Amino acid sequence: MKKQKRLGRGIGSGKGKTAGRGTKGQKARGKIPAAFTGSMPFYKKLPLRRGLGNPKIGLKPKIISLPQLNVFPARTTIDMEQLVKANIITEKEILTGVKILGGGQLEKILTVKLPVSKSAKAKIEEKGGKVQ
Repeated sequence: MKKQKRLGRGIGSGKGKTAGRGTKGQKARGKIPAAFTGSMPFYKKLPLRRGLGNPKIGLKPKIISLPQLNVFPARTTIDMEQLVKANIITEKEILTGVKILGGGQLEKILTVKLPVSKSAKAKIEEKGGKVQ
């Protein structure tokens, strides 16, 4: 086992006076942590944004109005897959969900398996369709 070098024990030892630290400056004077960078500590920089709220609450459903459903043929069952095929919603919007609102007029008899507003439900059932 190699003997540890003793620092600051006279000029003859080879590690006297400045003890191998060079001259002047912060590193020559006291102990500083190895991770010290001089500005904001790295571990404090990393989580740049905190507390952005509950992500589940932040996701609002995609709004679809009744006239958008007129692209489907009569007596069609409408669900998420049908909306994606018709390019009304994207694959990503399936995660946030959809809601059908009652603005505008529906011209066809449809079965809807999605969340709908009260006015949309009334208009769909008025035409002879169903809401499940």
